[in-house]
Amino acid sequence: MRVLALGGAGAMGAAAVRAAATLPTVTEIVVADRDLAAAQALAVELAGRAVPVRALRVDITDPAVLNQALHGADVVLNTVGPYYRFGPTVLQAAILTRTHYLDICDDGEPTTRMLELHNAAQKTGVCAIVGMGASPGVSNLLALTATRGLQRVEDLYTAWPVDVPESVATPDPAGPDSMADAAAVHWMQQISGTITVVRDGVLAEEAPLRAVTLDLPGRRRGAAYTVGHPEPITMQRTLSPRGEAVNLMVVTPGTAAFLDVLRTDIDRGKLTNETAAHEIAQPSLRRILRSLTRLRSRPSHGTLPPFFAAATGNTGTHDRSTIAYLTETPETARFLTDMARSTGIPLALGLAQLIDGTARKPGVHPPEAIIDSERFFRDLATRIGMSPAQRPVTVEHAPCGQIAGVGEADQSAVGG
Repeated sequence: MRVLALGGAGAMGAAAVRAAATLPTVTEIVVADRDLAAAQALAVELAGRAVPVRALRVDITDPAVLNQALHGADVVLNTVGPYYRFGPTVLQAAILTRTHYLDICDDGEPTTRMLELHNAAQKTGVCAIVGMGASPGVSNLLALTATRGLQRVEDLYTAWPVDVPESVATPDPAGPDSMADAAAVHWMQQISGTITVVRDGVLAEEAPLRAVTLDLPGRRRGAAYTVGHPEPITMQRTLSPRGEAVNLMVVTPGTAAFLDVLRTDIDRGKLTNETAAHEIAQPSLRRILRSLTRLRSRPSHGTLPPFFAAATGNTGTHDRSTIAYLTETPETARFLTDMARSTGIPLALGLAQLIDGTARKPGVHPPEAIIDSERFFRDLATRIGMSPAQRPVTVEHAPCGQIAGVGEADQSAVGG
């Protein structure tokens, strides 16, 4: 298949292109970017691969240019943000040109808008997979793993790390020409205003940065903080939690307190998302002092793993609590500390399943609705250098309301 990588010269796009260039079923990759020089540099880097890689200058704000680029492709990888601006636009163009589609959208509002294009995609035979990165993406597939065997899902949590050990790198606010990095600006958007969560089985709005204390199997205990993300929106449709479902940040109390100061000032109009993003890199003394007054009320992450999904529910015979997390190995630690790889590699692994038909069904789908999770985690283990004897995901169970020790929990692994 011919692959068009929109934004393919960026950090996450380039990581996806490098991984996609090793897939045997890819016949060509076009690195399409506004920065032609960067696209050409990546094409030169990959010139020795079996898959031809070429560069193309594309400005996706020009509909004619975008449509022309899509006409030459079988599938498009869209890593161009912000997704509230470009996600639905590119997907609509892909549906029009009958081009399969994958992205790494991590914003709830455009995710909802793109899911509403499901019928249009079905009519043209286009398969679109939205949110196929780390979170959402890997997190959704961990949630699918955690709910396996439950006839009724009660509460459902996905969590990703910020500044705890083995964390995904925090976005660098110092972007080109001193402009705030898009990922950092997006982060500020997701910790301010209101966020979409699942409450009593239905979508609801609430303020972000609520501390959620979890007692999980394997003596995994601690607090994480709510943040805006697509996972609750898609999982409410696909996994039907009857209680609550939220996306969480695993973050140190000091950072949680400082983010709460930024949230307050954004909501009061004293900061924009851009100026708040700069505060991450160069915090003012005044805001640091304000955060210290809030520190005491911020509980710790404790022994929670850095990247996990947790679920409670009923198996049909008993209530059960489950946690599914990336097994803590040097390989998974390196994977989690590199934001570009932890987002781009899952996108390429989703592409592999779409190309060979494993995950190719007309319509617009979140990862948990279409991706073969067990195959995904096997492929991920190979891609990040784990040995065949290692399991990339560990799953632990315990009766609800009972904290199981490591030796007491029913422990298993998947993906090997």
